[in-house]
Amino acid sequence: MFCVPSAEIGAIMNITKGGLVLFSANSNSSCMELSKRIAERLGVEMGKVQVYQEPNRETRVQIQESVRGKDVFIIQTVSKDVNTTIMELLIMVYACKTSCAKSIIGVIPYFPYSKQCKMRKRGSIVSKLLASMMCKAGLTHLITMDLHQKEIQGFFNIPVDNLRASPFLLQYIQEEIPDYRNAVIVAKSPASAKRAQSFAERLRLGIAVIHGEAQDAESDMVDGRHSPPTAKNVAAIHPSLEIPMLIPKEKPPITVVGDVGGRIAIIVDDIIDDVDSFLAAAETLKERGAYKIFVMATHGLLSSDAPRLIEESAIDEVVVTNTIPHEIQKLQCPKIKTVDISMILSEAIRRIHNGESMSYLFRNIGLDD
Repeated sequence: MFCVPSAEIGAIMNITKGGLVLFSANSNSSCMELSKRIAERLGVEMGKVQVYQEPNRETRVQIQESVRGKDVFIIQTVSKDVNTTIMELLIMVYACKTSCAKSIIGVIPYFPYSKQCKMRKRGSIVSKLLASMMCKAGLTHLITMDLHQKEIQGFFNIPVDNLRASPFLLQYIQEEIPDYRNAVIVAKSPASAKRAQSFAERLRLGIAVIHGEAQDAESDMVDGRHSPPTAKNVAAIHPSLEIPMLIPKEKPPITVVGDVGGRIAIIVDDIIDDVDSFLAAAETLKERGAYKIFVMATHGLLSSDAPRLIEESAIDEVVVTNTIPHEIQKLQCPKIKTVDISMILSEAIRRIHNGESMSYLFRNIGLDD
């Protein structure tokens, strides 16, 4: 286990030096709940700023207090209008830079466009573009949580602290699932097996992997090797070259590697957005004898009809953190539960501002976590 004891953090949370300013870059009031929780834990007031949309949909930011020579922390949670969210952040960062802030630290619990971090045919690596834009705007440090791929940290030329939500999810399992000792941690695809293994080893539980499901677009042709255009006729290829053809993939029938019969199945992943793969996994686990099914993830995007589909599915409970606001989705689906992670974000802010080591927040975290 690598849970951060709340008593230890709570005892030191309100100790911050002067010169700290906390801003929320959201014009959407529903996205400010996490910022208010962080400010309350730090014992500081939210900075005075106006963020709004002009009638022509341009974003305008007006900072209403001095930030000269101060450490500015800009908290930005992603709304449904992700592109507006990004512009709000970039404009505020640049406004702080031109107002002579000492340092500008972005607190972005869910990093947008993180799924677009690999090349797809003639596409682009959008998360790299976004990282470059943030650095160019004036960001000097980034605090985020459970990046979709840890390698995204390499897209930045500034320090990046990729915090983990798993201590809070593990704590939820232990405290809110009475028979969790009779559970098995499930990876809904082989790609999620490392995360499932990490949960299973810390809870001393077994692991199961679902193999053979329909893969999403991210799994196919993501490395750019299909980028060169195919020849339209054989004559276009030099006769001395005989390049072997790659055998196309064929999905095997769905199988579950591991025993889930008569047990609680806990599916773990980093993002829940399009829930079709989770619903298919839940149906498969039910057929194999699992009597209760939980889904645990850090980021609950829950787009489109996700709440309705979850409510009508075999899933008993979906547990996500508040890195993304989802109060409306919770009203539509009582199965959705929230775990608060403002504590670890507050402590990260306090330590960075006070010049303390961040290693405390990464205890017992291995390369595969």
